Amino acid sequence: MGIFQRSLLLAMLASAALGASAQNANQPPPPPDGKRGPPQEAIDACKGKAEGAKVTFKGRRGEDIKGVCKKMREGVVAVPEGGMPPPPEPRK
Repeated sequence: MGIFQRSLLLAMLASAALGASAQNANQPPPPPDGKRGPPQEAIDACKGKAEGAKVTFKGRRGEDIKGVCKKMREGVVAVPEGGMPPPPEPRK
């Protein structure tokens, strides 16, 4: 393998590694407790409330989130206004 081909191969590998790294940087962090599904704060915010009730609850990072109560498998749960964020992609 000549020096040009070797340099080209190394450049392509470096580019692929940087691309994968940048893609992972845009992923939301996993929940601190490792659980999937709505945080307990979203469940607690709608306790005793009807579907469609507007609530504010603390997000996983401690931020205030405005939401609406929706019926889900877990019961009536607060969902952020504008819908639920997409689930994170599995890590590779």
